[in-house]
Amino acid sequence: MHRVPGKCPICGGELAVTHLHCPSCGLTLGGQFSLARFYRLDAEQMHFLETFIRCEGKLNRVGKVLNMSYPTARGRLLDLIRALGYEDKEKFSPSPADE
Repeated sequence: MHRVPGKCPICGGELAVTHLHCPSCGLTLGGQFSLARFYRLDAEQMHFLETFIRCEGKLNRVGKVLNMSYPTARGRLLDLIRALGYEDKEKFSPSPADE
C-alpha cells in the first residue's frame, strides 16, 4: 500500500479525505474527514520522528543513530515542530479543554 499524502502535489495545500472504505465488509463512508497532523510530514521528517521516539526523546542518541551532530538533530526537531503546525517558541501549556 502507498503512504497517504497529506499535501496536494499541485499546490501544496492540505488534502481532505472524502471516502473511507472497509475491504472486509465493503462499507464505504463518504464525507469530509481531516487528516492527522502527522500526514503533513514528508518521509524524512517521519523517519526523524520515529527515531526520536525510539531514542526516548534524547537528541544525543538521535544524532548517533542518524549520524548527525547534536545541533543538526536539534534543528531537525525544530523543523518537525513547525511542520506539525507548532511554533518552537510556543509554550506547551495545557489548553482549557485539557484541564
